[in-house]
Amino acid sequence: MVRLVPAVLCICLATGAFAQDASAPTSSEAPYSATTADDAAGQPQRPVLPMLEAAAEPLVKTDLLSLVFKAHWAVQVVMGLLLSAMVAVLTVFLFKAVELTLAFSRLRRASAALASSQGLVPQTSACPLAEATRAAHAEVAGLPGVVTADLRASARERLILALDRIEARAVQRLRSGTGLLASIGAVAPFVGLFGTVIGIMNSFLAIAAAKTTSLVVVAPGIAEALLVTGVGLAAAIPAVLLYNRITRRIAIFRHRLADGTAVLLSRFSHALDARMGG
Repeated sequence: MVRLVPAVLCICLATGAFAQDASAPTSSEAPYSATTADDAAGQPQRPVLPMLEAAAEPLVKTDLLSLVFKAHWAVQVVMGLLLSAMVAVLTVFLFKAVELTLAFSRLRRASAALASSQGLVPQTSACPLAEATRAAHAEVAGLPGVVTADLRASARERLILALDRIEARAVQRLRSGTGLLASIGAVAPFVGLFGTVIGIMNSFLAIAAAKTTSLVVVAPGIAEALLVTGVGLAAAIPAVLLYNRITRRIAIFRHRLADGTAVLLSRFSHALDARMGG
């Protein structure tokens, strides 16, 4: 029994030495380390975040014009349509601003001339109220010397119909262009959304081609989508605001024209009363 103890000790020592040799790395294998080859050469490892920032830096410095030129052709077509719509909105805005200013100025002068005159004095200005005064004067001039009740009723009815036609023509002229504004305001956001869908689709296709979700791969398509969305809103919002503004101004014009025609009808009734009394 005593003789077995040295033998067991020798076996244990041999087993421990073999396990130590097996755990030690061989000369052909590189030691395991969490550092890269730069760390093995004594150089510090660069962090990951500055590398991503350096890769995304060219995208930050890219201006909008180069982004438009590098965009997908379908996105460029959508942007071209939306820019054309913006030019159309600006053109309608300038034209209607001048037209409404002239219309209100002429109506104001015609109302002042009607208020300062006595009876039905025809006016020569290019204004719906001046045209209405000429129509009323012509209606009175076409009546016979003695006006009966039937002639008075028919003359008043004819004048009212003539005034309605004059007002309808004036309002129709002022409303020209508002249909285009309404269409742009309603359709432009959806056209921009179509470009947004194309930009997002290009981002997914770039992810599938590069097999990575890096910001460098995804950013161009997302930038295109956001840009075309902004252009669509820039075309739609002014169109809606301008349409509402023109509609309110036309309503004010109609009310002022209605006030002038009411005064004109009152003058017409007095003229018919004078003819009946004669």
